[in-house]
Amino acid sequence: MNQYAIPIYKDFFKEEQILSVVQELSAWDESILKSHNDSNHLIHKLTFLADVGVKADQPYMQSSIEMITNHISSEGLFQIQANISPSYGGTGQNQWTWMLCDAPLILYSLTKMGLQDSRIKTAVNFLVDLNSEVGWKCVVSPDLGKFHGPGRKSDPCPYATLLMLKLLALFPEWNESDICKVGAEALLSLWEQRKERRPYMFAMGSTFVKLKAPLIWYDILHVVHVLTQFEWLKKDNRLKEMVELIKSKADKQGNYTAESVYKAWSAWEFGQKKVPSRWITVLVEDILS
Repeated sequence: MNQYAIPIYKDFFKEEQILSVVQELSAWDESILKSHNDSNHLIHKLTFLADVGVKADQPYMQSSIEMITNHISSEGLFQIQANISPSYGGTGQNQWTWMLCDAPLILYSLTKMGLQDSRIKTAVNFLVDLNSEVGWKCVVSPDLGKFHGPGRKSDPCPYATLLMLKLLALFPEWNESDICKVGAEALLSLWEQRKERRPYMFAMGSTFVKLKAPLIWYDILHVVHVLTQFEWLKKDNRLKEMVELIKSKADKQGNYTAESVYKAWSAWEFGQKKVPSRWITVLVEDILS
């Protein structure tokens, strides 16, 4: 299993901060997702814990892991509770479900945390089979009815494709697959054609290139951090261009400062734009390594 070269959380954050996020996970069954870019949603808190080195076998994680894996769809995917408005093709009711813009994140987090569960492989294989000739498109559980993201059905969903690559990079059997190469090409082509294309309203403009943490949404730090997990992309000029753009943001000491922040994370050292962030600097160093 490929693991990001990020030091454990104790080197960067106070333990009480981490435990406060762990405590939030106890409300998993009550957490309702209404927007995938809600940085305060527990799915992103779970992913952050995985990224900073929290493991599933730590005693304080066991009850949360049990709750998260207790809701599973007929396809074998771990679910979240969502509420999609009828105006967007949903039911307007809270329901346990999955979408390709959340299911990979749960699997990524559990895998990164070291959870040994046979259900994970089944779920990953199901998601892999949803690939297309252009990457991963907008796919949701059949129980969501006509819900579909704001884009053409023939286009890849940039965010879903990013999350699938993030997940598959952890598995040696998928890391060098043609499926991942198609997904990577989809994102790199969008960078190359960023002035003309913005499928599903995911643009790569001035907001995209701002450094921001944690790695939650569709931005340059998240995209490059995922793509650099694939050794075979090292010489791709489009990826090099994004890496050089990130490098140009370093101060004289080689540190990096957030250029945009999530209000929900304002209490964290990366949640301000005044002084360099140790965590963002480590994320960039991980990219460069």
